Amino acid sequence: MKLKAVALCTIAALALTACGGSGDDAPGADDTSYQVGIATIVSHPALDAVADGFKEAMAEAGYVDGENLTVDLQNAQGDQSTLTNIANTFASSDYDGFLAIATPTAQALANVISDKPIVFGAVTDPVAAGLMEEWDAPDANITGVSDMNPMDAQLDLIKEVLPEATTVGIVYSSGEVNSEVQVAEAEKAAESRGLQIVTSTVTNSSEVQQAAESLDVDAFLIPTDNTVVSAAEAVVQVAEQKQVPVFASDESTMERDATAGLSVNYTQQGKDAAAVLLKMLEGTPASDIAVETQKEFDLFVNEAAAAGQGIELPQAVIDRATKKF
Repeated sequence: MKLKAVALCTIAALALTACGGSGDDAPGADDTSYQVGIATIVSHPALDAVADGFKEAMAEAGYVDGENLTVDLQNAQGDQSTLTNIANTFASSDYDGFLAIATPTAQALANVISDKPIVFGAVTDPVAAGLMEEWDAPDANITGVSDMNPMDAQLDLIKEVLPEATTVGIVYSSGEVNSEVQVAEAEKAAESRGLQIVTSTVTNSSEVQQAAESLDVDAFLIPTDNTVVSAAEAVVQVAEQKQVPVFASDESTMERDATAGLSVNYTQQGKDAAAVLLKMLEGTPASDIAVETQKEFDLFVNEAAAAGQGIELPQAVIDRATKKF
């Protein structure tokens, strides 16, 4: 009987060790769990990459969707009234925090949620969007990661590919302050480069093709405008008809037959946003977390698209590309 008791004790001790030994050091092993609401204005590859990067980084930190993390992902499908409803639903929820993807989404959530952490990704200029007064010192419950695109470098790229170019066309949404900021930056940078920015505005994606057709320009530049990016194929189609190249500001548009462009890494945007939200959930106030910006940008080229749009990319541009489609 004594031997049997010792054996049972030994087995029990081994079982406890097997269940709890190495797990104590694993991320999330303190039984903490979170519920997070994610809202996006529309689905397109760049914004989808933010959500994917966010969930990937949360898992790396030990918070796995369906286990100790509950994620409620809502898509407004480009409709402002739907976005408002999503924001109001989130405001009345008991979620621990929120990820707002793109500028209109961040504005909608910030308007109705003041008592929970909000982190944003794919927001161009949070000050111009009215989300805060200073990039370095957010003054409410919201901070995050900016996808501000380097318009001066984009125009330098256009001049390198098309030295004789004098006009660049930008189709953008009149309802997206992020796009207004980028157009203003492009106009500021254009004059010293011998370029003129010619614009046409839209209110929804169905208007993009007609807006592009209205522009008689040497090249198109698609900013990180959610409405236009979701309909990038329409701009490409017009560009092929006009035999002028399309330059883009995100990788997904390059993959969909833009000629070349500089882009932020949107998967990394999501990962950085996850790190910021975890800080806030752990007690760091938004005012102590400056808005993050990306310092280096990837150059993407699409030689087949360039040929279809009537140009040949310089070898120097091809050689330094981060990725070729």
